[in-house]
Amino acid sequence: MNVRVFGFDTLRNFRFNPQKPVTNLQISSGIDWFDAQVEVVYGDQKVSIKEIKKALANKQNYVQLADGTLGLLPEEWLKKYSLLFKIGEEKDKGLKLSKYNFSVIDELYEFIDDEAILVELDEKRKKLLQFDEIRSTPIPANVFANLRPYQESGFQWLNYLDEVRWGGILADDMGLGKTVQALTFIQHYKNKNGRCLALVVCPTTLIYNWENEIKKFTPEMTHHIHHGPARLRSDDELRKFDIIITTYGTLRSDITLLMKLEFDYVVLDESQAIKNPQSKVTKAAQLLQTRNRFALSGTPMQNNTFDIYAQMNFLNPGMLGSVDFFRNEFATPIDKFQDEERKDHLRKLIYPFILRRTKEQVAKDLPDKIETVIFCEMDPEQRHIYDAYRNTYRSKILGVIEDQGMERSQLTILQGLMKLRQICDSPAILNEQEQYPNHSVKLHELTREITENIGNHKVLIFSQFLGMLGLIREKLEHQHIKYEYFDGSTSSQDREKAIQNFQNNDECRVFLISLKAGGVGLNLTAADYVYIVDPWWNPAVEQQAIDRTHRIGQTKNIFAYRMICKDTVEEKILELQERKKSLVKEIIADDSGFIKKLTKEDVLYLFS
Repeated sequence: MNVRVFGFDTLRNFRFNPQKPVTNLQISSGIDWFDAQVEVVYGDQKVSIKEIKKALANKQNYVQLADGTLGLLPEEWLKKYSLLFKIGEEKDKGLKLSKYNFSVIDELYEFIDDEAILVELDEKRKKLLQFDEIRSTPIPANVFANLRPYQESGFQWLNYLDEVRWGGILADDMGLGKTVQALTFIQHYKNKNGRCLALVVCPTTLIYNWENEIKKFTPEMTHHIHHGPARLRSDDELRKFDIIITTYGTLRSDITLLMKLEFDYVVLDESQAIKNPQSKVTKAAQLLQTRNRFALSGTPMQNNTFDIYAQMNFLNPGMLGSVDFFRNEFATPIDKFQDEERKDHLRKLIYPFILRRTKEQVAKDLPDKIETVIFCEMDPEQRHIYDAYRNTYRSKILGVIEDQGMERSQLTILQGLMKLRQICDSPAILNEQEQYPNHSVKLHELTREITENIGNHKVLIFSQFLGMLGLIREKLEHQHIKYEYFDGSTSSQDREKAIQNFQNNDECRVFLISLKAGGVGLNLTAADYVYIVDPWWNPAVEQQAIDRTHRIGQTKNIFAYRMICKDTVEEKILELQERKKSLVKEIIADDSGFIKKLTKEDVLYLFS
């Protein structure tokens, strides 16, 4: 305000220096770091870097000078330089910054007189921000996929990170094809280098999705699933493959074996699994020997800012400082006090390493409806119950077919299939005298999807079995997730109430519906994700369910997921559907209609 203030010199305890700080800065570039020679002076008083770091750590806006006066650190000075001092490591007369933190140096652009550094920064900024305009790398000819424009951009981005040896998170919304982008890059890497050893770590339920996508999109790559009691125990055996797929649990228990391998790439799928820096699985991931790393996650930050720390530290070790530094500097101020300046600082540090596209941003590149199968693997308890029932019904059905022929065995076949399908959901929903415990991989996976992946999207969940819907309800209530529900017994008045609440209330993200009740006259366009928990072989009924969301008034693209238990009757039904496509196309009005068309061989196959 140009008001001169006198009397500083007569203050006893707080003698403020009347001078403004003058900052002299010289930046040079090393291989993996930038060197910043810094000098801050108040008149003839020089300040040490240590003093400034100390003042910033104590959240003070003044610094102690040698003559006993206090030098003020004005607001605009703090805005410009505080991140440089906080992130930089004190070295000789200057600060040393990792190349990962190039965005901090980029902020000080006007102080750089070294042409080579300016070119380097320009190059980095351009490639990271406009990577989709610099489509310099052709898609490998041996990738059998038609990549959408944003997926091609994702491949270019991963390729750029590879050139500069940085790790990053591909954080596209769920359903946008992160796996195919990752596989395109790994295939390109192998083509370029003649070899590749990549480790993919994912939740158990995604193992077979990776396997299927490798077979479909990059069939020339050899892969191996490192999971389960019969897994390989020799590092030499594992070296023979291009891609090793394992789970977070197996990574934790087999870290001594996996540490012996030198990977070209480690890929963490659903990388929020390592968000706790203290967990054993995070520590195991840090021990892997690899040339570079990247992660895939639709929700890298789920609940709080701290979630991002361990993921970033795995990808680019040391980039965000120590756990305590990050907590004090970013996590606490942002989460507790909504500190906008810290939020901005953190964004500057991490934005080059996260590529995120939402469904809405790429809507024009997407088909209206994308359907995917989620393969789930039962735990030993659930599998044990399944196998026991399957064996019992197999002998029973064989006997009935022998005695009465196919025509009269339909009821027993249907009954057997029904029981096996219920066990795939959970043995707890079997209507038997003996009450079974609730072992359910689908329930576990569904809850994980809702809590970790869905974010702000709304989801419909269909099941044919009221018992399964009941188990899902309990789980949602336990997790304090708001939902709506109806089945065949819900009155039309209550239905309407439920629909209105789901459509208009942002808090209510989940709608549970029984497959039969959800088949007619419903309009639920607020949802854009659909889960069919127990698919059946009349696709017409499933399509009706998916089309609850996919109708007039729907402005979003729909993602539909069928949940299938691996190596069970559900997977076999899918294969039979493929084989008997023509039958499925004839409208099968009910379950018995399909059974009539099955041969004895088909029935044995289903119960094998």
